[in-house]
Amino acid sequence: MADDIERFYYVYSCDLDANVSLKIGNLEGKREKRNYRALVEDPQLRFSGLYQSSCSDLYVSCQVYADGQPLCLPTRTAYRPFNTRWNWNEWINLPLKYKDLPRSAQVALTVWDVYGPRKALLVGGTTVSLFGKSGTLRRGMHDLHVWPDVEADGSHPSKTPGKTSDPEDKMSSLAKLSKKHHKGRMHKVDWLDRLTFREIEMVNEKEKRSSDSMFLMVEFPRIVEDGVDFSVVYYEKLSDEGEFHYIPDIVKVHDPEILQENLVESKHHKLVRSVRSGTVSHEMKPNAAVRDQLNQIVGYPPSKVLTSEEKDLLWQFRFYLSSQKKALTKFLKCVEWNEPHEAGQALDLMEKWSLIDVDDALELLSEQFTNLAVRKYAVSRLREANDEDLLLYLLQLVQALRYEPNLAEHTGVKQEYADPEDGTSQENQSPEQRVELSENLKSVDPEGSYLEAFLISRAYKSEILANYLFWYLRVECSGDTTTKAHAIYSKIIRRYIKALLQDGIPTRVRKARMLKRQQHFIEKLVQTMKTVAQYGGNRKKKIEKLQNILENPDWIDLKEPLPLPLDPNVRITGVIAEKATLFKSALMPAKFTFRTVDDKEYIAIFKSGDDLRQDQLILQIIRLMDKLLMLENLDLKLTPYNVLATSTTSGCVQFIESCPVAEVLASDGSIQNFFRKHAPCESAPCGISPDVMDTYVKSCAGYCVITYLLGIGDRHLDNLLLTKSGNLFHIDFGYILGRDPKPLPPPMKLSKEMVEAMGGAQSEFYQEFRRQCYTAFLHLRRSANLILNLFALMVDATVPDIALEPDKTVKKVEAKFRLDLSDEEAVHYLQSLIDESVSAMFAVVVEQIHKFAQYWRK
Repeated sequence: MADDIERFYYVYSCDLDANVSLKIGNLEGKREKRNYRALVEDPQLRFSGLYQSSCSDLYVSCQVYADGQPLCLPTRTAYRPFNTRWNWNEWINLPLKYKDLPRSAQVALTVWDVYGPRKALLVGGTTVSLFGKSGTLRRGMHDLHVWPDVEADGSHPSKTPGKTSDPEDKMSSLAKLSKKHHKGRMHKVDWLDRLTFREIEMVNEKEKRSSDSMFLMVEFPRIVEDGVDFSVVYYEKLSDEGEFHYIPDIVKVHDPEILQENLVESKHHKLVRSVRSGTVSHEMKPNAAVRDQLNQIVGYPPSKVLTSEEKDLLWQFRFYLSSQKKALTKFLKCVEWNEPHEAGQALDLMEKWSLIDVDDALELLSEQFTNLAVRKYAVSRLREANDEDLLLYLLQLVQALRYEPNLAEHTGVKQEYADPEDGTSQENQSPEQRVELSENLKSVDPEGSYLEAFLISRAYKSEILANYLFWYLRVECSGDTTTKAHAIYSKIIRRYIKALLQDGIPTRVRKARMLKRQQHFIEKLVQTMKTVAQYGGNRKKKIEKLQNILENPDWIDLKEPLPLPLDPNVRITGVIAEKATLFKSALMPAKFTFRTVDDKEYIAIFKSGDDLRQDQLILQIIRLMDKLLMLENLDLKLTPYNVLATSTTSGCVQFIESCPVAEVLASDGSIQNFFRKHAPCESAPCGISPDVMDTYVKSCAGYCVITYLLGIGDRHLDNLLLTKSGNLFHIDFGYILGRDPKPLPPPMKLSKEMVEAMGGAQSEFYQEFRRQCYTAFLHLRRSANLILNLFALMVDATVPDIALEPDKTVKKVEAKFRLDLSDEEAVHYLQSLIDESVSAMFAVVVEQIHKFAQYWRK
């Protein structure tokens, strides 16, 4: 009977000899601007965060109080720049130990905004007790109500309580119920608990958005020993005795210099990297142990943060490493760019370093590298990429423009606009001509960058690059017009069009005219979709309305062939109105059939009211992975169809003639029956054409590995499509990087029906499927750095699932590659994932629920 009683593990607070700590999370809510009278009285208010377009640089101060008296000096969060939200994600250690806390201890948190020299503007404050009603130390995350324009009050009772007892407060009620569940006072059902807690999170987010208040999320630590979670119970030794020692024998004083520069480390750094040590370093050769350590450092993924010891080691053997092209990015990370002598040595050595690959040059264009010479060197390496490879990276290169410093004050910034193969490049001119050209460029174009100039120069010579560069820039200008990024990209796109028209060169002028016609064409499609959406009636009536609009000869002039923005290789001359239709989904995207110059048909889907940037990114990465596998002579029959976001709310998708797997199973009973109907072969195994079966097995393997690596979620048989030639491919990438609306999703989408189509788990086709998975995984692991570099350039792109946790994006992808494993270990790891996916019973239940929901939706 005693075994059935849940044990309660605890530790006395007086025995806990550790500093009080808590984690400052994110601040959510709205800040009301001051009235104009306050702005007139204090003009410096306009420099505060209240009047900034982006999130201002706030900080939080923390101090422990008891009975209105401070128990320690205040501690504040470190400086952190913010883009779209206030998220410190920082643990604060207070100069006070748990054993010294009284029962009434509470922590006061005040949020401040900087708005002038040594001036801070009060944002709000909140207070929360460290011990709960039952005398146990608070644990886990808490959303605290922030009282605006009031400093946190440490008196008892506090005037700024973070926890309110309002019975109508849903967040407070849900928090109490969650606490009961955690304490075991509710029956636990794993699958239901997951759904419930996800719903609680959604309710909390909705309450925060609808409320005019601000909320500060804080997290209190948990005490865990040998896997057992301990509660901290308040207890004071000798509390019953009559003698009290108010003043301890040893008084600890807060050291205000503890976070300042360590003079010893600074001196050591300068001595190690002084100019005098250059001669010695030039001759140094590492021994076997050091060489292995250097190879390990060079092999680190781009996201790995180097320790000070590793940086010193790279600097010490920099001349030895200069023959290794893969080592340059690591070497540049160890440089202290604020030290002129050190930076000068690094730049001199960079010019002599073995030339790096284009893949590694992408890392030098990230936010981490701000030195102008380094970014210029990266652009010079991009020149080696042909148009096909450059197109694979173009989406990220456009994002890298946001990290480009202003180079207008440097001579020769605009040399890149000229064709590097003609005689107008500045390297072929005299110093007097260079200065004159630079001055002319400054008068024409006050801003710019090496990367921008390079992209425009390549767009001069390629209509395809010109097309995609324009639309990638256009999307960045279609979002929030108050952001810094919008201002940057708006100027770039204006300079782009101006550069095409500037010299009156016919080929460039034609490109500018083409882009203008494309823009008008997309605007017409958006206007048409809005008209159809507002038209009353059912789907059939709306389709008739759409066809009537398209039949109007004045709808758009396509007498001159127009390169389709989705695929500029396709030149359209008209739209076939009677073949236009609308899909059954909520937003009713339209399917258009265009007539091309070679009298063929090209089918595309246009979506209005949907953000396709995430789909565009995933399809670009799939296309890149397909290219990488092709270079290894591994054709997995992938179908990287074209996707183009034309704004944050509209875009085009290439239509591939195919059928959802769910529909195949409903109409034909099995995938094999579907293949037998469209590609029969009596002499072949299963009665299916060998080419079709080979295509199916390879495409299954390719997409299983790729969707696993990219963390694609919400996989069901309605967004897996099958062609008559055997190609299986995925659509609708609304959940990526591990996000999934379904509980307990399998690592890969590999259903029983897909395996049965190969002849079952014991068939030779299934064994070939597994071998193709292993080979693809190993090949893609070798290109992991390239893929990680591309995702690193996307962290500020406001792509929905990346924007949720931008600081964790690269780590999420890196974790999927399992770079810590050898090739043999990686194969065993993938074997376990495939076995787990095939035997995932809960996925079968979820699929049946989805099928039932789709039935009632129809």
